[in-house]
Amino acid sequence: MASMRTLFAILAMVFTGFVATAAPAETVNINTADAETIARVLNGVGLKKAEAIVRHRETHGRFDSATDLTAVKGIGDSIVEKNADKIVVSEMPAEKQEAASSE
Repeated sequence: MASMRTLFAILAMVFTGFVATAAPAETVNINTADAETIARVLNGVGLKKAEAIVRHRETHGRFDSATDLTAVKGIGDSIVEKNADKIVVSEMPAEKQEAASSE
């Protein structure tokens, strides 16, 4: 009986270890992603808020940090904090930068 419990305990530990490391959090680059991707990846951000993020980016330029998202109506500190591990901020591709600066 003790060996059966030990076996189950070992299996539980092995399974738990695999589950914890099997799926890293998906990330999204808020300077390049489309609204559908932003809405899918970020918790608390639906399509309307994601579209507002894209509009803000197109109007005001790239985000320099994740906290810059709070300038978008409907995006507060709590949304940024809960998604901190999913938000990536990097440069826009050169062709998008040129298009944005020519407007």
